[in-house]
This record gives sequence, structure tokens and C-alpha cells, in this order.
Amino acid sequence: MTRLICLAALAAAMLGQSFSAQAAGVEFGVGQTSDSTMTYRLGMQWDWDKSWLQSDVGRLTGYWSGAYTFWDGDETSSNHSLSFSPVLVYEFAGDSFKPYIEAGIGVAAFANTELETNKLGSSFQFEDRLGFGVRFKGGHEVGVRATHYSNAGISSPNDGVESYALHYTMPL
Repeated sequence: MTRLICLAALAAAMLGQSFSAQAAGVEFGVGQTSDSTMTYRLGMQWDWDKSWLQSDVGRLTGYWSGAYTFWDGDETSSNHSLSFSPVLVYEFAGDSFKPYIEAGIGVAAFANTELETNKLGSSFQFEDRLGFGVRFKGGHEVGVRATHYSNAGISSPNDGVESYALHYTMPL
């Protein structure tokens, strides 16, 4: 498993180099699961620098997200995960701040397959997210995000886990 995490970190670093020409940001997040497990997330975002459906109301855009999450469990040992996801964002029009909603589906690798009372079934998980927030002039962003991890029935058991978090992203 350690090798898998090292390979994922190396792949994320290489992807970061390939997206260096695009706008990037560092994400900090803190959240909690229904089992009272605290989550601490450190991530990178790389904007797609593309817009679709642009109008007076807003525009559809997106970014790549790569992150490390520490899961601080109460009952069992803590866990670690690496994730990578494409994220679609609908950004509403505004001058000094722009509200947004986001959704994405990506992949994650967990260090072990147990998290509190949840048995994940495998280290490989899908990461589904839904969130909303505000982007400020200058590139800073604050928001709320619900993230679900599950192996989609690839292996058993498949308890899955959800994290609800606040996050802040600062531009690089």
C-alpha cells in the first residue's frame, strides 16, 4: 500500500508540473464524518482556463484537484488518503465576489481499508463531491463541500464514508 501511495504522490507531482502554465491554488480544508472522524485536507487546484455556457448569469468552468487527507479517528487508528479529481464549477457573475456551485467525480487511495466503523473493502475508492462557496477578487475562495468515498461495489464490503468540510483556497 505504501508503494501505491508513493506512486500516486509522484503522479500528482508530475501532473502539477504539466499544469504549471495554468492558474493554480492551494486548498486547506477541515471537516468531519458522521462517525466524528475529523478530516484535514491539503490540496492543489489547477484551473482548466476554459469557459462554457458563458452569459450574464455566469459561466461553466472547472479545475483539476489533487489532495492529501488525514482522517483522525476516535475509535480506531487514523487513516490517510490521496485523491485526484476533475471538478466542474458553475460560477455566477459578480465583480468583487462570485458565488459558485461545484461537482466532481475522481479517484482516491486510502492507506488502509477501515475508518472508524466503516469497512471500505479496498484501498481504491471513488471520490464524489458536491459543494458551494464564494470566489473573491484576487483568487481567494471559501466554501463548503460534501465528499463521498465508495468503491462502487467493486469489492465487498462497501460501507463508504462521507466528509462534510469547510475549505479555503488561496492562489499561487
